Amino acid sequence: MAVIRASGPGIRFGLESIAGGLPAPRRASLRSLRDPADGSLIDQAIVIFLPGPASYTGEDCAEFQCHGSRAVVAALLRCLDALPGWRMAEPGEFTRRAFDNGRLDLTEVEGVADLISAETDAQRRQALRQMDGGLSERAAGWRDQLLRARALVEADLDFADEDDVPDSVAAEVGDLVAAVERQVSEVLAASAHGERIRDGFEVALLGPPNAGKSTLLNTLSRRDVAIVTDVPGTTRDTLEVHLDLGGLPLTLIDTAGLRETDEVVEAEGIRRTRRRAGTADLVLWLDETGRAPPDDIVSAGPPVWCVQTKIDRIAASASQAAGSPDGTSGPAFQLSAATGAGIDTLLGALTAHLLSLAPTTPALVTRARQRLCLERLQAALVSAGGDDLPLEIRAEHLRRGTDALASLTGRVGVEDILGEIFSSFCIGK
Repeated sequence: MAVIRASGPGIRFGLESIAGGLPAPRRASLRSLRDPADGSLIDQAIVIFLPGPASYTGEDCAEFQCHGSRAVVAALLRCLDALPGWRMAEPGEFTRRAFDNGRLDLTEVEGVADLISAETDAQRRQALRQMDGGLSERAAGWRDQLLRARALVEADLDFADEDDVPDSVAAEVGDLVAAVERQVSEVLAASAHGERIRDGFEVALLGPPNAGKSTLLNTLSRRDVAIVTDVPGTTRDTLEVHLDLGGLPLTLIDTAGLRETDEVVEAEGIRRTRRRAGTADLVLWLDETGRAPPDDIVSAGPPVWCVQTKIDRIAASASQAAGSPDGTSGPAFQLSAATGAGIDTLLGALTAHLLSLAPTTPALVTRARQRLCLERLQAALVSAGGDDLPLEIRAEHLRRGTDALASLTGRVGVEDILGEIFSSFCIGK
């Protein structure tokens, strides 16, 4: 089956021309689809008419559920494209029209985009919360409170001589601003988790050459991503594999083996390895001897777990670490990618570690753009909170705060980013 959707002011004419008339609104109807040019039968299909404004785009919409052969789809698209005023939609145009018609705000649009690209359950749940207006509802509440504060300040400025205006509104304005600033701070505190769920956690595989990094990467991804040989320095650049680990997005990064070298390409790979290690959420230090990592790796920032590899080639160590890995007192894990020994233990620990980093509920802020808007709002609120400021200055800070909220939801000041956001959508959405 194939589904073809259409939206716009010509929907009624198109249905009358091809489907023989308007079906009952919001009811699936079996219709014979015919070419308006000669009346020839294209297909028998389910047709649904969705009159606006109660539709996804806010306009009249139609959906054709036809047989999915290439010939049927091509013939129907050719006939639709021949209708006056009809054309193929641009990527993301349906959602752009929903935004323009006030059906969605920008945070909800971003939720739709995230849902389309979601690869794990955690990403799906977070995108659904965004698409359902989780952040929009909070922003609307903050906007109402800030508008109340601005109204009080403006009233004090413009009608200070009137009897029905309080002598001072500073106390009430201060309470409103403090309440909003506290709530914004709480949302921002969880923003890193939301962005990480959307972008994925990163685990870097580090170690000397021939420590088994590429072999472990291939084992965990269940495909031959990296070239594995006995020649030291085979991996010259970082290789990335995206995995679903316990419903969480994980990017596993294979890196160049760390050693002293005069070879230019390998040296550049080692430099990139050290840089990537500092930005990962976790580093797995692989070494077949069980040696601890160098001090500069341990001090780079993220936690380091020591993994002794190739244990199928040596006798199992009697001093295998127990309990939670600390990454410094010896190999916390022993494994063999060749036999699979220890792989499940490592994966279980990785899953538990990532779950401890993930938020217990879907985060409200999932993108850097949203975080930056809220940081602007927070800065404006902090500035507006000074009781000793002249009312004119407090009014300006409050205006900047409401402008930041408007940018967050996409009502003003976002034309320069709309094209980039909607271009990531697929046709028909």
